[in-house]
Amino acid sequence: MLPKLFLALIVAACLSADEPHTTLALGSTAPDFSLPGTDDKIHTLAEYGGDRVLVIVFTCNHCPIAQLYEDRINQLASDYRNKGVAVVAIQPNDPSAIRIDELDSSDMSDTLNEMKVRMAYRHLQYTYLYDGETQSAANAYGPKATPHVFVFDQHRKLRYEGRVDNSYRKELVKSQDARNAIDAILKGGPVPVAHTGVFGCSTKWKFKQASRLETLRKIEAEPVSLEIANEAELKTVRANAAGKLLLVSFWNSSSESAVHQLPDLQDTFRMYRDRDFVLVTVATNPPSEKNAVLAMLKSQHASTRNLLAAIDAPALRAAYPAWQSSSPYIALIATGGRIVYEANGDMDMLALRRKILANLPAAYIGFQNYWTGR
Repeated sequence: MLPKLFLALIVAACLSADEPHTTLALGSTAPDFSLPGTDDKIHTLAEYGGDRVLVIVFTCNHCPIAQLYEDRINQLASDYRNKGVAVVAIQPNDPSAIRIDELDSSDMSDTLNEMKVRMAYRHLQYTYLYDGETQSAANAYGPKATPHVFVFDQHRKLRYEGRVDNSYRKELVKSQDARNAIDAILKGGPVPVAHTGVFGCSTKWKFKQASRLETLRKIEAEPVSLEIANEAELKTVRANAAGKLLLVSFWNSSSESAVHQLPDLQDTFRMYRDRDFVLVTVATNPPSEKNAVLAMLKSQHASTRNLLAAIDAPALRAAYPAWQSSSPYIALIATGGRIVYEANGDMDMLALRRKILANLPAAYIGFQNYWTGR
């Protein structure tokens, strides 16, 4: 998928209005909540009773816009921590309502355990709560997208609702809307702009589970095939002249670790295949075992391009010197045949996905830089 089209799809998700939930009205009292956090504690509205201002930000892991706001939320919490301002982030999405193709900009989904991983990976210090189980807080507050900010005064009356600032691109930020609201409340004055429109990924309400299940049914109905590939064909794959980021996965049906990784690799393919990404599996079984290999691929609904290498191990190693024939192997190959990541044996799937995301073309370089730490 072209980068501009990728960005257009993000914008479409931002503007989605396919749910009936009403956003909390200005002047309303903050609804109560009792939610588990990434710190393994239960957090309630009452514990913030001594703070002059309460900022609640609905955000998540998987949304690329929300990802770009993680550092800003972190900085917001840090800057106001000693000024009597509490910043609480809440993850509102039901993970079972997220289609796998909606993870095309993330290494993981939005479960509580995955939230803990993200906090550690990005060194985030703010309070991060999980509401995906019941969506009780989300139903009470009505966030339209992630991120969506709600700012309450000392009496817990809603004084501001909307975006963090005017642009997910830091260099284009001209209006610090949430900070302006906080500062106004701390000074005891009126909030200059009490409502702004939000942008980000639409909230994944429980009713969207049906869409996820329909997507899974379509995936399971996709055809699965296996080609016998000679040395010339495998060299063509290795050269990667197609203009897309290519992941090559060597495996053998007799390898327990290789078989164990097949589902995660297929999920990775389904996450990113609507972008400029291709996965090719290469089975190293003898050609006489084609039927057994195909049966294994069908059990995983592996609709990737699947090859059975009809050449010996030395010839394969000539193209992939790091491959150890006794273990599974992956190589992430940029256009023109440059290997940007490779690994043997049991794979770190999160590390692989982050490398994919760092190398996938995007309309805004910040989406790639997020995964490289720049």
